[in-house]
Amino acid sequence: MKRIATIALTALAPISWGSTYFVASELLPPDRPLFTGVMRALPAGLLLTALARKLPAGQWWWKAAVLGGLNIGAFFPLLFLSAYRLPGGVAAVLGSAGPLFVVGLAALLLGERARLRTVLAAVAAAFGVSMVVLTAQAELDLVGVVAGIVSSASMASGTVMTKRWGRPEGVGPLAMTGWQLTAGGLIIIPVAALVEGAPPALDGKAFLGYGYMMLINTGIAYWLWIRGIGQLSATSVTLLGPLSPLTAAVIGWAALGQALSPVQVLGMVIAFGATIAGQLAAGAARPKADPKVGPKVDPEVGPSTGSFSSAEETDRNVSMDLTGAPVRR
Repeated sequence: MKRIATIALTALAPISWGSTYFVASELLPPDRPLFTGVMRALPAGLLLTALARKLPAGQWWWKAAVLGGLNIGAFFPLLFLSAYRLPGGVAAVLGSAGPLFVVGLAALLLGERARLRTVLAAVAAAFGVSMVVLTAQAELDLVGVVAGIVSSASMASGTVMTKRWGRPEGVGPLAMTGWQLTAGGLIIIPVAALVEGAPPALDGKAFLGYGYMMLINTGIAYWLWIRGIGQLSATSVTLLGPLSPLTAAVIGWAALGQALSPVQVLGMVIAFGATIAGQLAAGAARPKADPKVGPKVDPEVGPSTGSFSSAEETDRNVSMDLTGAPVRR
């Protein structure tokens, strides 16, 4: 039951990320994705770090910078580049390949066995997402495709390295999340200034949207995601990623009047079923704790269910416009 509760809480992260497109399109200034990335990551990171009242020490300064770069600093700009060079559906499908990267990296770096059932679940989830978001008019752009693939690989690497490095003794997921978001936001600032120039003028709607993005969509969501990585296998966490585009599709239908065809509904069923199957497969493959050592204890959430206690992403989370508009995470 504890594992089910952990999965349910972790799943709230990609579900929250699925609301990104709606909030960005309805409340935020247009065509400022990098500024939005800074506004999401940096204030949330500083707030969580202040609440945790812990700063990195020793080697954790550079480790936090690496993790923040992989999960936020590199992932956001590459994702947005892919989104603006490709139809939204294509970018979303490239993002949904993230679990396959994690399966391979987890087997290589964490010793998590790449079980056939897990691989098939990841492939089925990506196929289901493609049924939901791809259109017959979708066109490919080499730069956009490369950026989409590298963004997925970046987030996957961040997820696996977060699991591999764990956390310093006495440091919980709140501090780890704050460090990564702060580092990632600082990395994006010069890119945003170079590409987009000065920050835009903000009205009341923009402040409301950025407030939601910072607190709910990023601060709480990433804390749940990193907390989940510490309690579950990296593969189990990343297989929750398809919930993001599925949530975006539901919100687009319910709030924006976007139609869902029978093929799209079938794709949603396939992707959701694959997500559940992936959790069952990952649960069956969980490593047992060493009886001489016992499970490690998380200072915020208690004993972990795996052999590792630690903090992304990433996403994997991608929000998309089903009509082909840019994807926003």
